[in-house]
Amino acid sequence: MAETDGTTRTPTAKTCLVTGATGYIGGRLVPELLAAGHRVRVMTRSPERLRDHPWAGQVEVARADAGDATAVAAACAGVDVVYYLVHALGTGKEFEETDRRTARVMAQAAREAGVGRLVYLGGMEPEDEELSPHLRSRAEVAEILLHSGVATVVLRAAVVLGSGSASFEMLRYLTERLPVMVTPRWVHSRIQPIAIRDVLRYLVGCATLPADVHRCFDIGGPDVMTYLDMMQRFAAVAGLPRRRILPVPVLSPGLSSHWVGIVTPVPASIARPLVESLRNTVVCAEHDIAQYVPDPPEGLLGFDEAVRLAIQRVKDQTVATRWSSASTPGAPSDPLPTDPHWAGGTLFVDEKTRETAASPQAVWRVVEGIGGETGWYSFPLAWEVRGWMDRAVGGVGLRRGRRSPSDLYVGDALDFWRVEELEEGRLLRLRAEMRLPGLAWLEFHVEQEHGRTRLRQRATFKPTGLFGTLYWWVLVPFHGPIFGGMVRNICRAAEEGTAAAVGERRARAA
Repeated sequence: MAETDGTTRTPTAKTCLVTGATGYIGGRLVPELLAAGHRVRVMTRSPERLRDHPWAGQVEVARADAGDATAVAAACAGVDVVYYLVHALGTGKEFEETDRRTARVMAQAAREAGVGRLVYLGGMEPEDEELSPHLRSRAEVAEILLHSGVATVVLRAAVVLGSGSASFEMLRYLTERLPVMVTPRWVHSRIQPIAIRDVLRYLVGCATLPADVHRCFDIGGPDVMTYLDMMQRFAAVAGLPRRRILPVPVLSPGLSSHWVGIVTPVPASIARPLVESLRNTVVCAEHDIAQYVPDPPEGLLGFDEAVRLAIQRVKDQTVATRWSSASTPGAPSDPLPTDPHWAGGTLFVDEKTRETAASPQAVWRVVEGIGGETGWYSFPLAWEVRGWMDRAVGGVGLRRGRRSPSDLYVGDALDFWRVEELEEGRLLRLRAEMRLPGLAWLEFHVEQEHGRTRLRQRATFKPTGLFGTLYWWVLVPFHGPIFGGMVRNICRAAEEGTAAAVGERRARAA
């Protein structure tokens, strides 16, 4: 195995451009390519979101929006292999046009840059069936890339099973939370799921395919089943009682997606295209990929083992990337106005400060662990209601949780926030990704002065129009119990944690 620090490369090492590196698949593919000895360049709109990844220092970063032809061309310069992992899933009714436009930009850029190969992870294309909009768009992107003039491989997969994938989270939450389920007809469609481990092995293998390989390959695991079978087998692997299923044929994909959005962390905007695709038969028609990327000696990972491994990673809290790793479609990216007297328009600020006897380190541990299962340290019902309100209008709600219970990266999803800035021990800035009539940030500053620790918490809101201004003033009466309670309870938790640690040390000393 080649070294991954850039000093040693295998004879077949390629320079690989990975698009979508902040997403679920891309974030896992990068370290696999590095481990295989390849040079890696990542293309992203927000390079700062990659800085905390373990592999960030081993890759070259190209800033580019997938729709910016000039920036994409620059990202492709000098590249041997492009992994095209961009899609507009969940961006609304125009996602097909967005997918079409960005695929054409990449096709032209790759051809003009002399790229040796394009690799695309698409969806199954069952014959004699009307494709869902999601699968139809994936098929169209595949055709655009195949006609780019660049040798192209399209890997067509159905459901990808891995800790943190949107498909796995849907399956997991539906099965765990609903011992009795009313199900639509799509639960009886035949599916050939594949483990994320095998998807990554195929993707890495595509980097060194012979130059004349130019085609689509179906990829899937060893099991073919219905979604109903998947739920029952998930329950068995997870040690849950057998689920009772009540079929109701009148549930449309649209209604089903809202139901999925209520029960699972996956919002309806993302659940709908996934659910619509489940009505199609997605089973491999061939296994020709094995001629070029042979199956491992132990065989492809079966459904039960893939689920067991994913569940264990969730329990061990070692989920590397999640479906929420990618930016929320439509989320704002405006910079935070740092001056309270910002001249760009109205800016509302609510700032709370509290001193505590706890150490800065103790306060920071509490701040960095906020959200997810821990909660927000104030008025839990209000936070829960706000999460439900957000999901009701198509937002992400509170259920995205955290990637890790103890640490954060810039770019991490944190309930309905995203980590925008993080200075270890000093600053945590969160940007709101809930549906709002404006832009919002929540900041925590941990400071020390004259031997005392100070926690400074600031909520900033930039309203959009009159409704945004009204929204702020309607919520002002709640700022005291919500924001005031938060800063107070964070300091209290830090003090209690310090006292508990001191007591434990004394007990050990005794």
